[in-house]
Amino acid sequence: MTSPRPALTKNAYAYEELRRRILAGELAAGQTISQEQLAVELGVSTTPLREALRRLDAEGLVTLASHRDARVTELDAAEARSLFELRENLDPLAAKLAAGRRTDTDIATIEAALRGLEPLSTSTGFDALLVHRAFHRSVYTASHNPLLSSLLEGLWDKADRYRLVGLRSTPDSDEDRERVRREHVEIAETVIAGDAQAAERAMKNHVRGSLGRRAIAALES
Repeated sequence: MTSPRPALTKNAYAYEELRRRILAGELAAGQTISQEQLAVELGVSTTPLREALRRLDAEGLVTLASHRDARVTELDAAEARSLFELRENLDPLAAKLAAGRRTDTDIATIEAALRGLEPLSTSTGFDALLVHRAFHRSVYTASHNPLLSSLLEGLWDKADRYRLVGLRSTPDSDEDRERVRREHVEIAETVIAGDAQAAERAMKNHVRGSLGRRAIAALES
């Protein structure tokens, strides 16, 4: 029995739900998606489902294999490294700009996002990843550079799949979770304080110790 659909168009609902399943790992890398079967599960016709798959194909999350089937894009060490290299440079830039441009509203959003953070674990679900994404988004938004924010949002769509690989390949220790907590606090505090150089350093340090880097090692082993 399918759950009630939220108040979205059929196209939007099919896209959001399929995207969520992929990013959460419910549809595994390399898995074949039967359009007819999934349409029944979601309670939509194949027409909005095909439109959703075309959008996800353009985003690199699926590969359209035939008229009826698609395949979830495989995870790849080379792509994981490319994502890491981009984030290692773009995230610190966003933090640096945010420190110089944040408004009172931005500060309140960053503080609220920081309070909502919880440590990630091997049982972490998609909702917990969204909370971490919300914190980073609050910093991106405070940069007041829409193009940079858009680029980073797109990277997160791909990177979430690799974060789960990194987390599940080598679970965080208590020390790791405390380190990540301190890093988030430092990012928030330096941005709020308006210290651009410190914010840039704090974010770069955070990215260098991220799950994305751990995923590279896991996929290369």
